[in-house]
Amino acid sequence: MLQFPLWKRVLIWAVVVTGLLSAMPNSFYGRVESHNDAARAIEAQGGSATPEQQAALEAWPSWLPSSIVNLGLDLRGGAHLLAEVSVEDVYEDRLEGLWPEVRNALRAERGTIGTVRRQEGPADELRVRIGEPSQIDRAVAVVRDLARPIVSLTGAGASDLAVRSEGAEVVVTLSEAERQATDDRTMRQSVEIIRRRVDEVGTREPTIQRQGERRILIQVPGIGSAEELKALIGTTAKLTFHPVIGPASGADAQAGPREIILPSIDNAGQYLRLERSAVVTGEELVDAQPAFDQNGRPAVNFRFNPSGARKFGDYTAENIGSPFAIVLDEEVISAPVIQGHIPGGSGIITGQFSVEESTELAVLLRAGALPAEMTFLEERTIGPELGADSIEAGKIACIVAFAAVLVFMALSYGWFGLIANLALILNVGLIFGLLSMIGATLTLPGIAGIVLTIGMAVDANVLVFERIKEELKTAKGPARAIELGYEKALSAILDANITTFITAVILFVMGSGPVRGFSITLGLGILTSVFTAVYVTRLLIVTWFERRRPKTIEV
Repeated sequence: MLQFPLWKRVLIWAVVVTGLLSAMPNSFYGRVESHNDAARAIEAQGGSATPEQQAALEAWPSWLPSSIVNLGLDLRGGAHLLAEVSVEDVYEDRLEGLWPEVRNALRAERGTIGTVRRQEGPADELRVRIGEPSQIDRAVAVVRDLARPIVSLTGAGASDLAVRSEGAEVVVTLSEAERQATDDRTMRQSVEIIRRRVDEVGTREPTIQRQGERRILIQVPGIGSAEELKALIGTTAKLTFHPVIGPASGADAQAGPREIILPSIDNAGQYLRLERSAVVTGEELVDAQPAFDQNGRPAVNFRFNPSGARKFGDYTAENIGSPFAIVLDEEVISAPVIQGHIPGGSGIITGQFSVEESTELAVLLRAGALPAEMTFLEERTIGPELGADSIEAGKIACIVAFAAVLVFMALSYGWFGLIANLALILNVGLIFGLLSMIGATLTLPGIAGIVLTIGMAVDANVLVFERIKEELKTAKGPARAIELGYEKALSAILDANITTFITAVILFVMGSGPVRGFSITLGLGILTSVFTAVYVTRLLIVTWFERRRPKTIEV
């Protein structure tokens, strides 16, 4: 009556063994974590390993699974930042980059509109005065022809520039639709660049997400402090290459039109007068690596994309013997004299760097420049001891819930309850196995999801056992009662668990951070609970029944 094909038995035990093997590395967390860190470091170094890395690598057998559950910020400790992005900075940069195009277009009409001169004005406006005020409409039309359609869903059909006239001046601003599209692009770019910078240093499972219109939440487990995280992501790392006009007397020196005065890092106290418009920018970089110059001092090798390589090569060919300033975040880090044509778009940044500084600069340049300055509104450092307390509290909660369920099932259903308890133990192992397989992050709400799963896991067994008791009252034999108990309880089991699983999916899709952590463990717990209740306990009961062949059973 209780037919269980051999292939099904083998498949069930294969799933259980695979899940338990995947969960096993979490029992040796520190050793496996050191092994994984060493493996990544050796791979990044091209296969070479230090004695310490080799020892850590050999501390865990390579033929065993090595995936472990990542611990979230509340369990591992780390840093929490809430940053606000100054999106207005992008408007100024955008108009600054538009000026050469506007100037060239108006100069082509010089015979009609007269002289073309840029005027000072607000940061989010570009003002140009023409020599013939009577031709202001013509000048506005010329500039308006430079506008382009906005590439966004919200600004479809609109142009990116708003052009108007004020007396003899043409005033160019970004249109409202373009500002909205720029804000969205700036936030997306900032999130992606922060993610790349954090990923460069090998941190585990950071949380980097947009909050509201201008804010970004950054949570990085395992990092030393909020100051360390700010040092990593707080620098804009805006790299530009400017022609040098000459030295300046100091920071208070008067800058001429289209000039900037910046301090030099190489020579403390020295200031340089540079052209405001950059020849090449860091946005055209495709690679940057720490290196050493010909004198053995730390430096950074860089390489441009084809567009940047062409501009860089043309400028160096035309300005041999002239100094060329490399500017990082409003400071001149190097101002070498161009010795010859530099084709190919490759070069080297030298300066007063340490090895650590050159490595960090290379990381920042590879990740790209933040498009706008960030202001940190909130910062917290969560010490590992707080995470250890959270883990200990979670352990106690799991143990108490686990013990209560085990005692209840044993007292209520006797031998069948003990079988359900064994399945429950396997269920918890399978949950951790799945979490390890998918590389999930376990947070304190995630532990709450596991505790809830432990409480819910026996529901299916209770339904089955109660149904078996009902079937035994109809004078059916024990084999038939067990078979009917599982068959008739299946619909109620699936109905209860599918609705809860749908709720977990909605929480995952709509929620973020801790809510997602809870939904992941809850959803995986539902899958493993149904599997162990419907298949594992049934297989255990069938195996027991085949060996004992009891005439009667008590549930």
